[in-house]
Formats: sequence, C-alpha cells, structure tokens
Amino acid sequence: MKSCFCFLLSSMLLLLAGCHRDLDPVAFQPDGRPSRLSDWHVVEVRDGKLVLNHGVVPYDLNTPLFTDYAHKLRTIWMPSGVSAKYDPNDTFDFPVGTIISKTFYYPKTPDGKFSDVARTYDTAHDFAGEGLDLDKVHLIETRILVHRESGWAAIPYVWKDDQRDAELARTGAVIPLTLVDASDAREDFNYVVPDESQCSSCHAQDWVTRKIHPIGPKARHLNRDYHYAGGDEDQLAHLMRVGYLTGAPAAGQAPRNANWMDTRASLDARARAYLDINCGHCHNPKGAANTTALTLDVSVAEDRHLGICKPPVAAGRGTGDHLFDIVPGSPGDSILPYRMESAEPGVMMPELGRSTVHREGVALIKAWIAAQSGGCVAIH
Repeated sequence: MKSCFCFLLSSMLLLLAGCHRDLDPVAFQPDGRPSRLSDWHVVEVRDGKLVLNHGVVPYDLNTPLFTDYAHKLRTIWMPSGVSAKYDPNDTFDFPVGTIISKTFYYPKTPDGKFSDVARTYDTAHDFAGEGLDLDKVHLIETRILVHRESGWAAIPYVWKDDQRDAELARTGAVIPLTLVDASDAREDFNYVVPDESQCSSCHAQDWVTRKIHPIGPKARHLNRDYHYAGGDEDQLAHLMRVGYLTGAPAAGQAPRNANWMDTRASLDARARAYLDINCGHCHNPKGAANTTALTLDVSVAEDRHLGICKPPVAAGRGTGDHLFDIVPGSPGDSILPYRMESAEPGVMMPELGRSTVHREGVALIKAWIAAQSGGCVAIH
C-alpha cells in the first residue's frame, strides 16, 4: 500500500513538474519573421503564467530606459556551445544565434479594467519564479532581437487581448491605456509600439553603417544582482557560470552604472546613468544624433560635450527659446529638461519610445542641473 502511494505521489510530482516543461525547444529563426511570438519558443504562456524556456536567462539593468512607466522582462538565449565576449565599454559581442527578448507589461489595477494599468515602480508582485504571473500583469508587447548571419534583426510582437500569444506587428501599433497611480489619479495615453524601422533607428549604434545592436547588455548596465529562481547572484557572474559570457572580471572590477532611484548614490552618478541609457545610444559620436555635438553617454567629460553651456546646433521649437543645452544652476533655462518635459512631437526627447512625461526622471535631471555651479555667457 505504501509503495503504491509513493508511486502515485511521485507520478503526480512528475506531472506537476512537467506542466511548464512542455515547450518545444527554443527555435532560432535564421531568416524571415514568424507570425507569432510562440514560434520562437523563448517565452510562452502556460497555466496563467508567462514562462521562460529552458536556457532562457532573465536579466535586468541598473538603470532602465523609460517607456511610459512600463515594466520589462528581459531575456537572453544562445545556442549550445557558444558564448558572448565581454567588453568593458561596448555591447558584448554576441554570437550568431543569440535571441534577446524584452516583454513590456504593466501591473494590473484593483478594478481589473483591461485598459487601466498601474503607474508604479513596484515589481514585487509581478513575477512567478523567473516568469510573470498573468493574474497580476497585463502584457503589451514583446520585442525580439535576433543575431543572424546577416546581422541583428528587430522584430516586434503585440500581445492579443486574451493574453495567450503575441502577433507580429511589423508596422507597430497604438494601444490606448490609462495609467492609474496609488492615489487613483488617472492619465490617459496612447502606448505606441514602434514599427520595424523605428526599432532599427534606435538600435543603430553606428549611423554610417546603420547596423543595429542591442542597447542594454553592456557591463555597466548588467553589473548588479538578479533574483534568480535559485537565489540572488551578480548577473555577470551568472552569465559566466551558465556559459553565456567569457572574459568578464569579478563584479568589483567591472564598470557599474548607478541605479537612478538609489538615493545612496551621488546625484551626479544617478543623473549620468539616466542620461546614458535613455539618451546615450543616439547622442554619441557615432549615433543617430551625432550631428548635434551633444554626447550623453556616461563616458563623456562634464563640459560642453555634455551640453554644459553648449548652444544648440539647430534652432526651432525644440529649444524653447533657451540658449544652451545645460545652464549650470538653472534647469529652467536649459534645453535638456525642457525637451524631456514635453510630450509634443517636434519638441520632446527622446523622439521615440514614450508618449508620457517621465516626471521622476525630469525631476532628477533638474535637480542635477540645479546643483551645478557656474553659469553661461551668451555670445551675440
């Protein structure tokens, strides 16, 4: 009797263990654009949860790029036997076959209305192991970056209302949503899923070759702990341990950006990290905004290259009639926060990737500028 019970119990445990292991292996697509996200078998919905397939490793960034207060689940998968090569400054050198995914989602609001999404930074209730609990979150889109023989390709998918799968959206999409904060204040906005060309424009690190690359997987963004299903571990060390990365030093020897919300870090470190991830991929010597002579990645010195007392290259509404990108001590006279604080096309920066104003981000940059000493002299 006892042996029979043990057999039944072990059979039930095997069945339960297999509930989330019935996914086909991850399918690298060497060309084309599969019509469904599930054709990749990277992340899929099973039993009310968005689960990660075998070998799909989640990751996060010290300071993430702002996208209308959306939360993001980021993952990396690589074929067996290959690894990315560590670089201290640039995006890691990922092998052909690498698939990077980023799923944008929002926590649900208590009223359960489908178009209402929570405006919050709290992710404590989002996760189910290393996936997402669909009772708690509303999936919006998943973007695939796949490294093919011809280079990287960006492919956007939009989640259907039933939240069972996401469909190819080559021309993008506009999704009306309402942000609801803890005090029940509401903000209607249109969440814009970028089309393929817009994805490519942001990911083109070199505006001459126009070849696209991932933005987030750099040492300074990844050098932090992640709460994996097996416990907390530094992400660089974890990627090394699972064979997805070679050549990385110990975490203490690798560069690390600040968390923009961590008030234990200096105001300067937080602001520079925020500008680096939100603006630096375009505002650098090779990026799409290289003609502006404004460099906002974290490596640039705090001088005119960073915008301090630098006149704008192009006049127009985007300046707000201000004379300099950054006026030390005077955020109200500076172009940078003026453009960040706008949601008007032709004025707002970044130009893509948001429809709302990141209030907390604007407040951070204003505080950073206000703390700077000195002034600018206009030359007529």
